Order: sequence, then C-alpha cells, then structure tokens
Amino acid sequence: MIKLLVGLGNPGPEYEATRHNAGFWWVDEVARTLKTHLVPERTYFGCAARANTPAGPVWLLQPMTYMNLSGSSVTEALRFYKLDATRDLLVVVDDIALPCGAIRLRSEGSAGGHNGLADIEAKLGTHRYARCRIGIDAPGRIPQKDYVLGRFRDDQQPLVDEAIGLAVDATRCWIAGGITDAMNRFNRRAGEAEQAKG
Repeated sequence: MIKLLVGLGNPGPEYEATRHNAGFWWVDEVARTLKTHLVPERTYFGCAARANTPAGPVWLLQPMTYMNLSGSSVTEALRFYKLDATRDLLVVVDDIALPCGAIRLRSEGSAGGHNGLADIEAKLGTHRYARCRIGIDAPGRIPQKDYVLGRFRDDQQPLVDEAIGLAVDATRCWIAGGITDAMNRFNRRAGEAEQAKG
C-alpha cells in the first residue's frame, strides 16, 4: 500500500531557511535517509520522489504552490495515486504552539491556525488525516508572519534539527504500524521535550 508523505513550506531561496519551511526540511531528511531525490512533478504542482521501505512504497511531496495553497498539490497527488487521505496521508508542518525540539502527532484535528493545513482541509473536505507538527517556539512580541518567515536563532537550530530527526523516526513508525503506534511512542517524547524546555 502506497503512503504519501507531505512536508509543507514555501518555494524559493528567500524562504529556504525560514521557520515556516520545517516541513520541507523534514521531506529533505526523509529523502536523504531513503536515498532518493526530489524532482519537479507538474501533475501535482510540487517536487516529489518515490522510495521503497520495508513496509511498502512511499511518495514524498513538497508542494510548490506556496503554503496557503498546499491543498491543491496534496489533493492532486492523492487523486493521481488513488490514495485515501485518512489511511495513506501524513502531513508535516511547523507549529508555533510547540517548543523547539518537540513534535506532536495526531490522527486528525483542526488546522490550529496553520494556513497550509487549513487549505488542505478545505480542498479535501475533511480534517481526518495524520499530521505531525514540529515545534518552532512561540513568536512572543514578534508579529507571527515575520516570525515564521524568519530564520531560527542559533539556540533554536540544534533543537529543530533534533525534532526533524525525531519526526523522521516517527514517520518510519507510522508507515510500519500506523498513526496510533506512532503517537504512543513519539508523543511521549514530545512531552518530555516540552518539560525540559519549560
């Protein structure tokens, strides 16, 4: 059974190193660990790669539609491969509600103010799909748009790198055992990371 792994971000060099592109970084790391390379795919408006895992084939996708229009790319990829969002889709995004170093998996839920998730839910007509949030810290006094489109501070970067590695491990767990298994194993670690930061 094919799985679709989607990391959200914004295309272009001006956004490459920004907090809002944590999902793209995760896709890049998954591609590296699976020894595959992303290439442009016009069919679903993104960059994609196929890879084999012990649990079956997966497709990696970085929508090139900009964050607010991510749903167009995701729905086209699901349609092209005849996949079911509830069963076959995992979306990874940045989250200002989580501290750097933490991740949080859910089997479904609201967009929580994230424009990429909101567009996916609007295009799919459902919020029932797995998602993994990577913490980027709260913006504090900085306007949210400026914060998410800014670069990580030196003290944040190693924590985010660690969280992305954790999200890659959680992805392997989701592919092999499903979202419940992944939540049971990795949300516990996310709670530990939050306590350590607090």
